[in-house]
Amino acid sequence: MKTGRDKKDNARSVARGSESAKDAPRRKPSMFPRALIDKFKKIPTPFYYYDTALLRKTLEAMRTASKKYDTEVHYALKANANVKILKIIRGYGFGADCVSGNEVRRAIECGFLPSLVVFAGVGKSDEEITHALKKNIGCFNCESTGEIKVINALANKLNKKATISIRINPNVNAHTHQYITTGLEENKFGINVWELPDVLHVIAQCRNINLTGLHFHIGSQVTDIAPFKSLCLKVNELQQWFESRHIYLTSINIGGGLGIDYYNPDKNAVPDFDGYLGVFMRFLNLRRGQTLHCEPGRALIAQCGTLVSRVLFVKNGRQANFIILDAGMTELIRPALYQSYHKIENLTGTKRNSIVSYDVTGPICESSDCFGKAIDLPVTERGDILIIRSAGAYGESMALDYNLRDRAKSFMSTEI
Repeated sequence: MKTGRDKKDNARSVARGSESAKDAPRRKPSMFPRALIDKFKKIPTPFYYYDTALLRKTLEAMRTASKKYDTEVHYALKANANVKILKIIRGYGFGADCVSGNEVRRAIECGFLPSLVVFAGVGKSDEEITHALKKNIGCFNCESTGEIKVINALANKLNKKATISIRINPNVNAHTHQYITTGLEENKFGINVWELPDVLHVIAQCRNINLTGLHFHIGSQVTDIAPFKSLCLKVNELQQWFESRHIYLTSINIGGGLGIDYYNPDKNAVPDFDGYLGVFMRFLNLRRGQTLHCEPGRALIAQCGTLVSRVLFVKNGRQANFIILDAGMTELIRPALYQSYHKIENLTGTKRNSIVSYDVTGPICESSDCFGKAIDLPVTERGDILIIRSAGAYGESMALDYNLRDRAKSFMSTEI
């Protein structure tokens, strides 16, 4: 997998970064201005901070690329469902990719057009499906014949016709962390290619189902173009298979998965959306009248978010030195869950020329509550402000109240 430190094959990379914490580069001085750091000192920690200007810059870059390649964008709410953020994203004309009934509710409440709401997810309840049908959402991405039958029955009760896409498992390796790979036959997601004849037989019997497209998702934090190219070739084969059975589709949804550069959040703050969508334009054989859809989440929101924390204690040992923060895995579980890397900075340490190696940990009663091991930082003391970068995606949305922790607040940069 490519990381932000890789120097070769840059032309083949659509994003730079990695889920791995090893081989992290030495830390450079923070890009956060002194005035902002002074404001951080006055706010009770931990909290999430969102850079509104960077968020808008990222969204504008995505909108520009999507218009260039005539692609419909659906923001994946699972990355971050903060109401203030959703209202900003909605303003750029994007749709919403939802994986639960509550995400469908949140999207519509925040102003997303129901016709641009897509409901995905391997386990939709009857109540969630019914609510989405009543709201006239744009499409259900279906992952099993059982789900198609249930949607058909519920739509029949409401005298409605449900528009669906079939999520197909393309058996494409995204070459990312095993927990966020979703496009292999060993994963629970999607319908396998060998099941398609049975799926079409079921759909032919469902009078309240309207099949309009295909949906794919191979994984998350994908940083190399090769898996996306492989997906295109698989989609091309499947299109021919459907057309040989006189089934002509109007939409192709290639999912999300575009990664970010966790190692260099300042240098590579905005992903290469043009390069990402350009891959599909080069290798995907779209038919006349077909619409291409994508579902970025992390790529739109991750870099604008920062987790701000205070040092509670510093413990110096024989084998390791420990920083104990007031933020933990309850605020950002990714390092504990995926062993993922996030850049960590000390904003207020005064001894900047003296570097010490620390294990940066939280207060949670779990040994896995660690943000990073052997992290080189300036000499750190109780009360210092530390920040964990690139926390806009899967930080606040995956927060826990384990240990009966209070939920951390969040602030937009325009609010402080």
